This record gives sequence, C-alpha cells and structure tokens, in this order.
Amino acid sequence: MRTVDLAASRRFYEEVLGLVAGPRPDFPFPGHWMYQGDLGNPAHAVVHLIGLDAQAPAGLAGYLGARDAGTLRGSGAVDHIAFFADGLAAMRRHLAGLGIACRERSVPGLGLHQLFLDDPDGIVIELNYPAAEAAAAGAAALAPT
Repeated sequence: MRTVDLAASRRFYEEVLGLVAGPRPDFPFPGHWMYQGDLGNPAHAVVHLIGLDAQAPAGLAGYLGARDAGTLRGSGAVDHIAFFADGLAAMRRHLAGLGIACRERSVPGLGLHQLFLDDPDGIVIELNYPAAEAAAAGAAALAPT
C-alpha cells in the first residue's frame, strides 16, 4: 500500500495488527514489509508498505508506476496485491492467450521473479515465482530499476 506517512502506517500495522517489520529488498523507494510469522520467509510478508518520497519520486514511478498523491486515501492507497505462485511459463502463455500485458522484474536478493499485471479496475497484481523457474524458462534477469 502506498502511504504519505510511512512511519504512521508502520506503527498502525505493528500496534493494531501485531505485524512486524522485516527484511525487504533494496528497492529504489522507501518502504517496509510487514510480516506475520517467520521473518526469514518472504511469503510471510503480508503487507508491503510503500512510502512516497517527494524528494526522489522517480524510483517508485520507475518500478511500480506513478500515482497522484491526492488519490491515496481509502482504497486508492492500495497499490498492489501480491501472491506467491509457481508455473511461470504456463502463466506467461495464459496471459498471452488472454491478451493481458505484464511487466517482469527479478529480485535477486530474495530469489524471486515477478510478474505485474493490472486487474480490470487498475489494481496491480504481483505474482512472485521462484527465480529458478525464470532461469529455466529463459527469462532475462530483470533487476529492479
């Protein structure tokens, strides 16, 4: 979720829901991954908080796309929904068959390969696959930019 007050959002998820801030890749924008359970397992990072950096907005815009800060209230603050998945090659074929475009990124520090696509309402869906599947499918290593 994108937030204009990263510290307040982190406190809320820690104090109200009992989540714990844990490891997060070195993305080019501020944020916290909030975990429920094992901090060593990225599948337990159930909420991804994304801070808006007015001083350096290009990192976020380049990675996840630009959004108008004025719309980041209520459900407008939901940036994306993430799922762990397997079957990368099959999903690529499935999306191509449906005519749905996706963007790909690799997160080497976590051994993940990601597909990003938009649902009909413009909510970004993030699908996380083991990096080994991307290598087997011949995917170029697309590092975060």
